[in-house]
Amino acid sequence: MSEPLSDPIRHDWSLPAVQALFALPFMDLILRAQRVHRAHHEPNTVQMSTLLSIKTGACPEDCAYCPQSVRYETGLAPEALMEVAAVRECAVRAKAAGATRFCMGAAYRSPKARDLQVIGHMIREVRALGLESCATLGMLTPGQARELKAAGLDYYNHNLDTSSEFYGEIISTRTYQDRLDTLQAVRAAGLKVCCGGILGMGETQIDRAQLLRTLANLPQHPESVPINQLVRVRGTPLADAPNVDPFDFVRTIAVARLLMPRAHVRLSAGREAMSDELQALCFLAGANSIFYGEKLLTTGNPDVARDRQLLARLGLTAEGHEARRAGA
Repeated sequence: MSEPLSDPIRHDWSLPAVQALFALPFMDLILRAQRVHRAHHEPNTVQMSTLLSIKTGACPEDCAYCPQSVRYETGLAPEALMEVAAVRECAVRAKAAGATRFCMGAAYRSPKARDLQVIGHMIREVRALGLESCATLGMLTPGQARELKAAGLDYYNHNLDTSSEFYGEIISTRTYQDRLDTLQAVRAAGLKVCCGGILGMGETQIDRAQLLRTLANLPQHPESVPINQLVRVRGTPLADAPNVDPFDFVRTIAVARLLMPRAHVRLSAGREAMSDELQALCFLAGANSIFYGEKLLTTGNPDVARDRQLLARLGLTAEGHEARRAGA
């Protein structure tokens, strides 16, 4: 697809330039984002991913939004690493429901060597089904990233969550640079990067601009950019965080699309609380990927039937659906 001359791929965004995008009149911002979206992606298609928690709870980190932290009383029962056969069964169901990417999440600070070997087997099973594979396992060393690549992993998810300036208000058990180092290790190993953030943790619009600027100024843009709306969980420090203004959420989607034209911008956590109309605005603003299925790690997600109805009402089709149906 042709690259619009007015919106070249850039890695040198200044904060004032990103803030200027956020400040555009809403209709102008959406129109510009939709034009850029259509220049780089097939219109009216949505990439479908399914996320499975393969190891739940007992995480030593203190991320203020996370019910899986061992530091918070959220009523979540820890679960050990799943068996490979059980993960394969979940992947089979995900593919049958229309997902093209299967993501495996584990509540680790960083994975242990023996667990990484088992996860390698899971990755091979997922790939054997014809699905793209993704994993989010916490911090990785360069060697661990290479091991996952050798197992056939396609994507690695490691979110920055927020701006470097606000990060200390949310997490103290690892640094922002730790996250950037993992992203560098993942990219150096030849894996594709899935990296985004969370809205609604008390951050300002400047923090949102800084987050997107950091992502856009990486040497290579993430292939997937999940934009999450905080899911408030009783027992976590952010259980009573204020709601995100829906238009601010859509603006963030649109600016992400403008800064990273070729990325899949994904509507991720928080979709369960979004109206169909809000989701439609997000698609109009350039979102073209969703997590599909009943659960996101430990929190709810719109069910498959609701998603299918929404996509049908909007005339959207699953990315790759036509090709698969034709036998490709």
